[in-house]
Amino acid sequence: MADTTNLYQDLKNALNDFKTFLDQNVATIKPAIAALKSLLPQIGDLIDKLIALMGQLKSAIQNLNVSNIPGLSQVSQFTASAKTLLQTAESLLPDQKSAIDDVLSVVDVVSGLPSLDQVKADILKLLDGIVADLNSLKS
Repeated sequence: MADTTNLYQDLKNALNDFKTFLDQNVATIKPAIAALKSLLPQIGDLIDKLIALMGQLKSAIQNLNVSNIPGLSQVSQFTASAKTLLQTAESLLPDQKSAIDDVLSVVDVVSGLPSLDQVKADILKLLDGIVADLNSLKS
């Protein structure tokens, strides 16, 4: 399994890439979308659905609050140890690679929780910016 960063940092990176693209291309995309609306009215639905998904994602991120969970640092140490153990076991249990990869995916998500508060504000800011850009494409 490739060494993956945590899910939240991956999300932040993907949102940042999308936001950067929008910032650089809204002026070009906006007239194209206006022209496409007469040929393909679903383009408006696409933008509305993207905006709705960004809203749902924002709500999900806002509801994540791990700072008050006691023992979180110990869980982080536990997942780091489990990751090392699983990566070592992979070479000894090649037939179990798929199962080990599944567990490693969960470990990556859980190990990202302690740093969530650090990226949470950035993610929310990116989501707000993306929604503003998408709304500008509708007008």
